[in-house]
Amino acid sequence: MDIFKNLVVVELASVLAGPAVGMFFAELGAKVIKIENSRTSGDVTRAWKLPQEDNNQPLSAYYHSINWNKETHLLNLTAPKERAKVLELLTNADILIGNFKAGSAQKMGMDYETLSKKFPKLIYAEINAYGENNPKPGFDAMIQAETGWIYMNGEPTGNPVKMPVALMDVLAGHQLKEGILIALLQRAQTEKGCKVSVSLFDTGVASLTNQASNWLNVGVLPERKGSQHPNIAPYGDIFYTKDECAVILGTGTQKQFERLCHLLQLNIITDPRFITNTLRVAHRAALNQFLTVAIGALDFNDFYERCLKQGVTIAPVNNMKAVFDLPAAQELILEEAHQDGTVSKRVRTAIFKIMD
Repeated sequence: MDIFKNLVVVELASVLAGPAVGMFFAELGAKVIKIENSRTSGDVTRAWKLPQEDNNQPLSAYYHSINWNKETHLLNLTAPKERAKVLELLTNADILIGNFKAGSAQKMGMDYETLSKKFPKLIYAEINAYGENNPKPGFDAMIQAETGWIYMNGEPTGNPVKMPVALMDVLAGHQLKEGILIALLQRAQTEKGCKVSVSLFDTGVASLTNQASNWLNVGVLPERKGSQHPNIAPYGDIFYTKDECAVILGTGTQKQFERLCHLLQLNIITDPRFITNTLRVAHRAALNQFLTVAIGALDFNDFYERCLKQGVTIAPVNNMKAVFDLPAAQELILEEAHQDGTVSKRVRTAIFKIMD
């Protein structure tokens, strides 16, 4: 899809959130020029390697995840001549993506107020940690902690747990994409650029959705429940089949619950503790005792097929190998050949389909 084939994006961002936005536009046909800091040997994620990675390779798997099909330059923005090269690139640019530390953009003359005078049609998009006027630095894990995500995540008897991906960065990237797309629509009407700003903190709070609403409206403090849903049961609950396959259930309706009981031959539909979803949430532990025994008596394939036939939502708990053994996941892989002959892989960020 080359809907943005005439768009030029200059990416001055590093790590995950900003570069993910740049890759989004690259996937949709835009020319994305990534400027990395030569004083730090480029984007810091170049060196974020697993112990299993080859240290002789210049780029990490992490770096590859959000830097597909970009034209890359290593420059020092504090050096006037090299900064002039970036300004020259901005002459033809539609979008600038940045995540400067507080005050650093102003020192280099790369802030919105300065650049908008030179490039009035430029859309200046930035991601920061806590807001434009808050200099406090913050990585994804800090934001997860401060916005309640880590407190809620984990097993009831265990420690709080960080999400296994930089979720605040990912979600902030999505927020910034939305803002940029709206800014592009606005520019088509006004022929003027603008500034789009997103903070990781605001993103974390805004993404709390039903957990925030449970607190704001009912005063219920979300606690760690593992993968269990606070409002639905059984939903998110994990069980093991006879052949030790982990499965997760998502019975979101009364009919699905009744069908689940039917296929498991459980006569608990009229049990006063389980008649309604609200009662099942209140008596989840007792309900799960029944389900654990019944599911544990069936092989995975048998149970899975029964659920599919009855319209009961179920999924295996896959590891990464199992995920990418799936044909549907294979279709989402993007490859890129490099000058040294190596080929890198990552998953798409633009996965929607637009059809005539």
